[in-house]
Amino acid sequence: MSTNNEYYIPHQATWPIIGVVGLMTLLAGFANYLNGSSIGAGMMVLGLLIFVVMLAGWFTLQSIESEAGMYNHGVGISYRMGMMWFIFSEIMFFAVFFGALWYTRNLSVPWLGDEVTGSTLWPSFEATWPTNGPGHVGGEFEPMGAFGLPFINTLLLLSSGVTCTWAHHGLLAKKRNQLIKGLVATVSLGFLFVILQAIEYHEAYTEMGLTLGSGVYGSTFFMLTGFHGLHVCIGAIILTVILFRSWKGHFTPENHFAFEGAAWYWHFVDVVWLGLFIFVYLV
Repeated sequence: MSTNNEYYIPHQATWPIIGVVGLMTLLAGFANYLNGSSIGAGMMVLGLLIFVVMLAGWFTLQSIESEAGMYNHGVGISYRMGMMWFIFSEIMFFAVFFGALWYTRNLSVPWLGDEVTGSTLWPSFEATWPTNGPGHVGGEFEPMGAFGLPFINTLLLLSSGVTCTWAHHGLLAKKRNQLIKGLVATVSLGFLFVILQAIEYHEAYTEMGLTLGSGVYGSTFFMLTGFHGLHVCIGAIILTVILFRSWKGHFTPENHFAFEGAAWYWHFVDVVWLGLFIFVYLV
């Protein structure tokens, strides 16, 4: 147990090793799958299951240690710094894709369509956005509009940010009923977002001809919105765990970093979506 002068160090930590085994199995399975091996898909599923078991076991252990009072103020600072660096890495991750979108729209496409380059490489290419590429290699497709499911999803995520903050205020005010209601609303809105995005993707593929192969517009659209949707799904799962812990009576105004870290992540997801909605759907 930690004290004010000692830092808590877990003993015989096996979960990190199990996590590495799961990720390596998943990676090896993916590599085999790409090369047409019959064992690839099975290895991927096995690796994913091992990784999920690791997450469940490690975070269960963390919650037990936290509720037992084994963490002091120094451990809390370490958790916060770790979460800050993790979110920073996520910001850089999405910055790469936003940068690729900006480079394509503002530099590559105009360059391919100017008088010198265009007349030499692709005389018939029109430097307009969205584009299916020189020679129409991406096929015919319909661009995704902003005012439909994307706009509804924007309202859902903005509302979920409000309910998450409301739940946090309930925790700080020792109003557990408000905390639980806010988390239920946030989780519900998050999973509803994922469902609507799945419907949007189905319409894009079946009715609009918009796929990952639809030129650079299709690839950037699905890479940005797809990775964001994955983050929403992960965030909703994390908040679901926080909801169950809240039902069990965990967290106090003085000790609730698990909730705080999940809330930081969720607000980050909200902000990224606003950028997506503006630069992918509107502009």
